[in-house]
Amino acid sequence: MAATGAMLTYEVVARYFFIKPTIWAAELSQLCLIWGCLLAMAWVLSKRHHITVNAVTNLLPIQIQKVLVTLSLLIILIFSGIVTIWGWEIFYDSFSRGRTTGSLLNLQSWIAELSVPVGFALTFAQALSELLTIRKSGLTTLGSGGE
Repeated sequence: MAATGAMLTYEVVARYFFIKPTIWAAELSQLCLIWGCLLAMAWVLSKRHHITVNAVTNLLPIQIQKVLVTLSLLIILIFSGIVTIWGWEIFYDSFSRGRTTGSLLNLQSWIAELSVPVGFALTFAQALSELLTIRKSGLTTLGSGGE
């Protein structure tokens, strides 16, 4: 995220103060944002920093809360698995065909597309890890508890 900020700041200065815009700043900053957000999903899950709405679930018995967290993790597993498979197919198609972005920088499309299966595979692995340790951890929410 810091790299994105630096690139966009450089672009603004180059464009408006020196009238020499770059061909790379916008596209590379988008890549940094895409990769940064998708790689962060698994980390956020592991640290319990997802946004959760617990107004109703906090009123339920602990055992029901654990069942709901287990159900949530199963949904995350299924969704992440599907997106990983489909994302890999999209990445591989672009990689094998040599697709490019069509911009001035003309980067290979697969560079951005690879972030989807990688990010969701990591999220799948983290959700599976959370699911396997749910009995020991006493987990009753996927959020940080400070909501």
